Amino acid sequence: MFRLQIPKNLSKAELYRFLEEQARALIAGELDFIANAANLCSLLWHCLPDINWVGIYRLKPEGLVLGPFQGKPACTRIPPGKGVCGTCALRNESVLVPDVRKFPGHIACDPASRSELVVPLRVCEDLVIGVLDLDSPVENRFDVVDQEAMEALSRLLTGPVSNLLKGDL
Repeated sequence: MFRLQIPKNLSKAELYRFLEEQARALIAGELDFIANAANLCSLLWHCLPDINWVGIYRLKPEGLVLGPFQGKPACTRIPPGKGVCGTCALRNESVLVPDVRKFPGHIACDPASRSELVVPLRVCEDLVIGVLDLDSPVENRFDVVDQEAMEALSRLLTGPVSNLLKGDL
């Protein structure tokens, strides 16, 4: 069952286990990617400390297009390979940026952002359909634990789409 109230005094690992459990409850039985993406963004926005933006960019032939998000208004389109999100989508690998001011070509939608973590959203194991983007006003906010947790949540989010494509439903 889904509940937004976070238990007190959780370690980072415990928080991410809790969030995965809550995300599973939100996604259970729902096949619509946009609905699931919107709920995942809201869950992360409300439960993670020191986050000023979390959202999904969907990969289209012309580049990334803004999807569900929480936070200030954002860039609507990102060209392929541009900024942290475009780099993640092009490379098909997560990009963890401790200080966005040092990332060549960083796109500053919110000047308060200081660090960023972007993970690819893949279906059928290797086809990128978008990215999950988290920004923080705190430098060095993200680490490998955050990255691994976001990669697990991204697999959870794209699971129903992969199953549809494979005909496993």
